[in-house]
Amino acid sequence: MELLSFLSSDSTLFSWVILPLLIFLARISDQTIGTIRLIFLSKGYKHLAPLLGFFEVIIWLITVSQIMQHLDNVLSYVAYGGGFAMGNYIGMVIEERLSIGNVMIRIIPKLNSQELIKYLRENRYGVTAMPAEGSQGRVDVIFTIIKRKDIVDVVSIINRFNPNAFYTIEDIRSIKEGIFKQSTKSSIFDHISFRVMKNK
Repeated sequence: MELLSFLSSDSTLFSWVILPLLIFLARISDQTIGTIRLIFLSKGYKHLAPLLGFFEVIIWLITVSQIMQHLDNVLSYVAYGGGFAMGNYIGMVIEERLSIGNVMIRIIPKLNSQELIKYLRENRYGVTAMPAEGSQGRVDVIFTIIKRKDIVDVVSIINRFNPNAFYTIEDIRSIKEGIFKQSTKSSIFDHISFRVMKNK
């Protein structure tokens, strides 16, 4: 109660310090949730996305209502824009840390690819290889679909056997069957991924 009476008695402090700070933090929260929601939606997590959207909109409505009540406060606009930018960044950082979903790595080695293929298969990575014709003659094209959290391991394997190999990494929305390395680490997102693939 003492805090509320202090804030009400000092409207300048509330209007120019506390309110912009609250708007900034709220905008970070809703934009972070929104960024993660869009990423989940693009990866097929259609049951999580609406739940995140609910909290995103509630926070956004509260934030906008405060701005509408203080239209003469320029710092509120600055806080709103700053929170939007920071929320985008934090959302992408969180998504990278979660490492959810699957990716396809397409490899075109410049050296003999047999050792690379053998090593990947020995380590339980599913590999498909086929001959192709490049600008400098015959090449092998290697495909492997892995979990995003295994990207660093697979790239290090590629660099070990074919340090100058050309490779691309692409996101994959959904998969069905296939060979995947069993990870010692599991999370709730692994089980969600399994349910999503099973339902499709």
